[in-house]
Amino acid sequence: MNYNKADFIASYGISSQLPESDRPELSFSGRSNVGKSSLINKLCSRKNLARVSSTPGKTATINFYAVDDCYFVDLPGYGYAKVAKSEKWRWAELIEGYLNDQERDLALVILLVDMRHPATRLDVDMVNYLIETERPFLVVLTKADKLNKTERAQRLAAIADEFPCGEDLTVVPFSAETGEGVEVLRGILEELAAPEDEA
Repeated sequence: MNYNKADFIASYGISSQLPESDRPELSFSGRSNVGKSSLINKLCSRKNLARVSSTPGKTATINFYAVDDCYFVDLPGYGYAKVAKSEKWRWAELIEGYLNDQERDLALVILLVDMRHPATRLDVDMVNYLIETERPFLVVLTKADKLNKTERAQRLAAIADEFPCGEDLTVVPFSAETGEGVEVLRGILEELAAPEDEA
């Protein structure tokens, strides 16, 4: 996959606006401010492909990026309290409308979780949902550089207990600062996004 061929395509605020799926889609999900935009930028070696904000809840749309022959899909962050209830419902409708669309060529959901903290109830709910709907997914533990060796080992061990089927999950520690995990993720994404005759 040529990550240099990366372009912002469009943002969609309601699920009925979403375009038809015509290529493999790699979707990025997680709570507000967990680092989805930073991960997309790091994978594509770009600083400003996906807009990064220090304000949680900034991504209120589903953002599509064409990356070579697939789409990176940045989903709205969940769990941010300081927005109107109507806005939360819109976000929920948007995320569920996207993930429930069986016509989409959804190759993988990348679920981002802050490595420094225990998984939230919403993180666990998302894992349960992805398991129930049989959507392929992996867990990326962001901000890995913020922990020392002992803390990292403790968090990696705890993840297995915090998530359903925790011991069977693919878990990748990641740091936007150091680039840790980038090559591992690129390898996984390239394998999943490859056309069937190449895979």
